Amino acid sequence: METVRFGEVLDRVKKALDSTMAFWIQHSHDEDHGGFFTCLGCDGTLYDDLKYIWLQGRQVWMYCRLYCELPRFHKPEIIDAALKGGDFILKHAQVFPPEPKCAFVTTRDGRPGSVQRTLFSEAFVVMGLSELGRATGLLHYTRDGKAVLEHVSPEGAELSGSFGRLQNPGHAMEAGWFLLLRAAQRGDSAMIHKTMSSFVLGPLESGWDEKYGGLFYFLDVDGHSPTQLEWCMKLWWPHCEALVALLTAYMHERKPELLDRFFMVFDYTMSHFPDKKHGEWFGYLDRQGQQTHDFKGGPFKGCFHVPRALYLCETMLEQLLEELGPSA
Repeated sequence: METVRFGEVLDRVKKALDSTMAFWIQHSHDEDHGGFFTCLGCDGTLYDDLKYIWLQGRQVWMYCRLYCELPRFHKPEIIDAALKGGDFILKHAQVFPPEPKCAFVTTRDGRPGSVQRTLFSEAFVVMGLSELGRATGLLHYTRDGKAVLEHVSPEGAELSGSFGRLQNPGHAMEAGWFLLLRAAQRGDSAMIHKTMSSFVLGPLESGWDEKYGGLFYFLDVDGHSPTQLEWCMKLWWPHCEALVALLTAYMHERKPELLDRFFMVFDYTMSHFPDKKHGEWFGYLDRQGQQTHDFKGGPFKGCFHVPRALYLCETMLEQLLEELGPSA
């Protein structure tokens, strides 16, 4: 008898969820400015176009969770709306001054209104964007696992033209060490192996400049000349990410070739980027490895990639030395 009752309840729950989501999908999407309307009357009529940031985060979370967990919601329009909602949050949620907080509410086009002392907006922004990251996952991992692309469709399909063929070895390797850490937490040896191949060694092999050394900034997956004029420059942050990725890979799979590749990147990096006179690193080199800019910080380079990479490498190297013991 309980089985029959459970079946009835399950059927009603599914129908209620479908009906509820159909209401929001039909009435809440702002096709002009992105994000979601939430001030909706009983029939879905919009009665106020203000956008409450905590509700934007919640709806992104809900769409992504359903997209990931329930097959009937695994639809392009669901993830596309979530991506547009996430984009609205990233563009408009944070307000300055007086402090780095999220707005409680914005206008329809994203101009900030009031700010609250509570952390509700911030909490649901983090939840929403975190779930969006899980939902989009490794959609950039394509070509039967042989390439990591910068730009794909919301469904993970490869886009046409040079825009769709674009690769950035630094981004791929940065994702690689993120994935290795996550795989280790889960004890997922298959994920570790796949990450090693596609997100660490693959980008290093395709991105390494055999003539002058160092990692290219951009590549075309089909071997055409990238349209980015700076494609062959050597930048600080891809080399930082490569150092962390390769040493992390060696920590998980003690293969000598991983250590050899780490030392290859390390030797190039430490002989080209550090400023021996004033400290820190220069950020921008030409293909031949000559410094092109003399500033240490700017719109894109700050106190992040270099110290993070050095800190993480220091921690891993200390662990390796501790394992080897005093005789090392």
